Amino acid sequence: MTKEEISAQYQIIQNEICEGLELLDTSGKFEEEVWSRQGGGGGRTRIMQNGTVIEKGGVNFSAVFGQLPEVVKASLKVDSSDFFATGVSIVIHPNHPLIPIIHMNIRYFEMNDDIRWFGGGIDVTPHYVYQDDARFFHGYIKEVCDRFSQEFYYKFKTWADNYFHIKHRDETRGIGGIFYDRLNPENTGISWESIFEFSKAVGRAFVPIYTELVERHRHEAFTEQQKQWQYIRRGRYAEFNLVYDAGTKFGLETNGRIESILMSLPPQANWAYHHIPEQGSEEEKTLKYLKKGINWTF
Repeated sequence: MTKEEISAQYQIIQNEICEGLELLDTSGKFEEEVWSRQGGGGGRTRIMQNGTVIEKGGVNFSAVFGQLPEVVKASLKVDSSDFFATGVSIVIHPNHPLIPIIHMNIRYFEMNDDIRWFGGGIDVTPHYVYQDDARFFHGYIKEVCDRFSQEFYYKFKTWADNYFHIKHRDETRGIGGIFYDRLNPENTGISWESIFEFSKAVGRAFVPIYTELVERHRHEAFTEQQKQWQYIRRGRYAEFNLVYDAGTKFGLETNGRIESILMSLPPQANWAYHHIPEQGSEEEKTLKYLKKGINWTF
């Protein structure tokens, strides 16, 4: 298993996901931009805009290498400078407020034979939390995790709860999912090959998960009030990605491509001053679910 093999498999997964999303949307098509990074490597940015369901969505592949800046070396606590990183990163913003935002990332990082790992995760950010949707999503991703380790889901679910937490709002970005980083045989108890298979399984879970969530709500009517709430929740999403997201920081600090890094931001978001949902409303109920530690698989 070489970094070239990992990169090639991730490109295949990018292709599969784009094909699946075009079928799901029915009218939207991805536009591709192939880019090179100054310093080494490049990638394929694929963006869909103004589709039937997907207002803005990105499915990015990258494979970059070069020298780590000092600030990144310090954050990773490594002495070496040479690095290689490859992965697929996805964020989908639907136009329908009852369909959730979804994010997924699978990635591999290498400096040498002793310093290398897999990372990634998948999480869902509903504008309105439906308990049945949350149980479906967490149940599906738990089954994926359980195929590789009985410890993965609960460990990575807790990791996601803590990672996707908007500290200055004291609320989670959504209903969580799984998040993991620096996976290797020593801290997982499974082989490099199995960790890679897990990474690919997470990637291939994306299309069936999002297809189900979209089909549950795409034909439901919605109000202007629900649309305005969607814009406010998108604002929260943007706050997290700009303030806390590690991938955004890594991309900016390693001279990454700005358009690809910031493709995760929504096409439109609102910030209403001191917005408090009406008592007993669906908006207020949603806020009660944006907490750490909720068990969705009971």
